[in-house]
Amino acid sequence: QVQLVESGGGLVQAGGSLRLSCAASGRTFSSYAMGWFRQAPGKEREFVATIHWNGGSTYYADSVKGRFTISRDNAKNTVYLQMNSLKPEDTAVYYCAGGYYSSIWKEYAYWGQGTQVTVSS
Repeated sequence: QVQLVESGGGLVQAGGSLRLSCAASGRTFSSYAMGWFRQAPGKEREFVATIHWNGGSTYYADSVKGRFTISRDNAKNTVYLQMNSLKPEDTAVYYCAGGYYSSIWKEYAYWGQGTQVTVSS
């Protein structure tokens, strides 16, 4: 069982940076791949990034590739999403999730409550 809590969201000017954190409880954290998803008003949940359980592999949505970086620190039970060169289109509620190494949201079993990211133009 894993419980996830996101933090670090806020209001940022376009071109700025923000780092999201997701703190996990449970000793099985290191056994899960972790992912970040986001959902904007009126839009479906979309994949952002995922990282393998050992941190050796990452995969990104084309829309964020080169701007966002997912990382994890299993010793700290934390996964991060470093977001650079933010665009207004990045505005959404961001969710971290634990499950399979996948871009498909249904393959993640555990979800955080979400944190709002707003990028102004």
